[in-house]
Amino acid sequence: MDEEILDCLIIGGGPAGLTAAIYLARFHLDIMVVDAGKSRASWIPCTRNVSGFPDGIEGKELLQRMRDQACKYGAKIETEFVTKLERDPQSGIFTATWGSGCASARTVLIATGVTNRRPPMDEELHDDALARGLVRYCPICDGYEVTDKRVGVIGSDSHGVAEAVFIRSFTADVTLIAPDKALRLGPDDQQKLKDAGIDCVDGPAQAVAITGDCIVVDTAEGHYSFDSIYPALGSDTHTQLADMVGANLSGDSCIKVDSHQRTSVPGLYAAGDVVIGLDQISHSMGEGGVAATTIRNDLCSNNPRWREPKREMQEAGSGS
Repeated sequence: MDEEILDCLIIGGGPAGLTAAIYLARFHLDIMVVDAGKSRASWIPCTRNVSGFPDGIEGKELLQRMRDQACKYGAKIETEFVTKLERDPQSGIFTATWGSGCASARTVLIATGVTNRRPPMDEELHDDALARGLVRYCPICDGYEVTDKRVGVIGSDSHGVAEAVFIRSFTADVTLIAPDKALRLGPDDQQKLKDAGIDCVDGPAQAVAITGDCIVVDTAEGHYSFDSIYPALGSDTHTQLADMVGANLSGDSCIKVDSHQRTSVPGLYAAGDVVIGLDQISHSMGEGGVAATTIRNDLCSNNPRWREPKREMQEAGSGS
């Protein structure tokens, strides 16, 4: 049985994947988005970092608007988790497999993003705190929201120091907390914290409760209450599918791409947080637009997609 072959399969429905879907659908290409529904953007209770929303917008609403816009122009969206990606070496056709089915496509855009490493805390408490802005993961996105508030940064290395120092420009009340043991920092990091007036607390640390509008963290030195905590524990990039088809990865475990979002595998593209960058909504949208335009141009270079004349135009032409 002949199987429909998509022009492009987009894996991941965050800002990068959905921006690409809007572009590609408006290019009159046959596309599908397969999304597991776990975009980090959906966690954001309110972002004021997206142009055009001066009063902010909830992450879930932003993603829904983008999905609606992509579907309006013909994109198909499946809520599934892709577990396998293969590429036929002769035809160059990709096949993606998920729990309830599969799809084949001439090109694939991987926009699977990353997962932030969570601090030690109960999962239900974490999700409630995240929805209320008591746990935050991106000070570039929402540092403005903690202006002049009490902030705890959970981290024990130079990454934690850098995040605490960054947040110090929004508030004078910043505390760096070791997640699992006493802080062991080099003299340069110690000086940075001293110069910024950032307090340090030894671990182990665990967020244990929400009290009013605050989150309580239990540490080796006692209980501390904060208006928000920022885990600075790193993240894990979702590169498994790219690895399955042999795409090159960078030294920091991101998918390597050129300036047009092409990977080392013909027909495979990547955009968003899975590619090294700012991990920002606007940046991911930009990469999604670049990737979509590249995909369209690459497809049309071998097979121009000339638009057929409309019937009434043909009839008018034959009668002249």
